[in-house]
Amino acid sequence: MKTLGFAAGLLLLITVSYCTAMPRAVNAVAPVMCCFNFFRGRIPQRQIISIIKTDSRCVEKGFVVSTARGTQICVCQNLNWAQEAYKQQHDIWKIDG
Repeated sequence: MKTLGFAAGLLLLITVSYCTAMPRAVNAVAPVMCCFNFFRGRIPQRQIISIIKTDSRCVEKGFVVSTARGTQICVCQNLNWAQEAYKQQHDIWKIDG
């Protein structure tokens, strides 16, 4: 009877271990942030709080722009104003860091 209890406990432990490991494995494979629709206009520099590149595994390359109004907007990486905003913000981080 002790062997049956031990086996059941071991099986439960393996099952719980597998279930908690699975989300980590899925997250390691899936892209973190991708854009599927892109804003085509221009966002004023004074409204941009942060700008980051989408994950390199995304189909479309883009920037995610966080604005002073608390919104996140996807824009194409090939827009000149977006490239300049990204460069300006990340050059500041290099100087401060």
